[in-house]
Amino acid sequence: MGKRKRSGRDTASSVLLKQEAHHPNVLSGRVVIPQKRWYRQRAHANPFSDHSLAYPSQPSEMDWSVHYPEMCAKNAPEQRKVEFADIGCGFGGLLMRLAPLFPDTLMLGMEIRAQVTQYVEDKIQALRLAHKQSKNAGLESEQGQQQQEQELDAEDSTSADPNDEDSEERRHNESLVKHAGDVPGGYENVSVIRTNAMKFLPNFFEQGQLTKIFFLFPDPHFKARKHKARIISPTLLAEYAYVLRPGGIVYTVTDVRDLHEWMVKHLTNFPLFHRIPDDDASLQHDPCVDAVMHSTEEGRKVERNEGDKYFAAFVRLDDPPVGEE
Repeated sequence: MGKRKRSGRDTASSVLLKQEAHHPNVLSGRVVIPQKRWYRQRAHANPFSDHSLAYPSQPSEMDWSVHYPEMCAKNAPEQRKVEFADIGCGFGGLLMRLAPLFPDTLMLGMEIRAQVTQYVEDKIQALRLAHKQSKNAGLESEQGQQQQEQELDAEDSTSADPNDEDSEERRHNESLVKHAGDVPGGYENVSVIRTNAMKFLPNFFEQGQLTKIFFLFPDPHFKARKHKARIISPTLLAEYAYVLRPGGIVYTVTDVRDLHEWMVKHLTNFPLFHRIPDDDASLQHDPCVDAVMHSTEEGRKVERNEGDKYFAAFVRLDDPPVGEE
């Protein structure tokens, strides 16, 4: 008799267990988020190059259970769908901030650089593991963890420069691990994928699927002949409008004034987007705004260097009646 074929749920669980079993944190016995310096890569990648990327031919072919094994069952009657997309997510700072704020919302980071994508994936796995360990730990292990944290804090206070980027990153990551057990959803709602969003966004998302799209500190492509490679461009706005549902929001932030003015100009001129005034009440009470401004690694770097940040948000308008486009 042939072997019973595994269900989608079983396959996803098997993948998750295999990832966790080989994660360095399991072997060390202590959850540690890796540092970015071990995943160094160029600051930007050419979006027009032929990268070796896997992508579905259409959204219905995407198996999200591999990315969200605790929240997506492959054969479920109704599939959960990704609603937030961080385009060019970098090292994943925004995703980590938003995950506990929207625990029932699936969010995806899309990054073209292989090493950076791997870092975010490892970070998510570490935080998921930290959450599970915290929930399963007894008082004795909690006390041991607290003692270990106190020793690390003492080590930091004597040997680390508080303004050093590596020291800040380590303290930030240790804080994430320390509080992972208190995070609603345990980071099961967040994932990352290596892809070129400028080419393949409609391959992953259906029409009107997303409620929020983030473009945070994108490559400015300063030279005029490179402007066509900017992530916000007239040729791409139609695709963003296609995957974003009416009422959805596009968030942009950069430390380059010229790029800010470029993005505002093209989004404003596109008929399906309308800029939300910065002092609008909807933005004042939107937790995503604070996350956009302060949670990314690039944003914190700008703050350390006392640079400026330029923010703009746009709402997706309703489609015009047929014949009035």
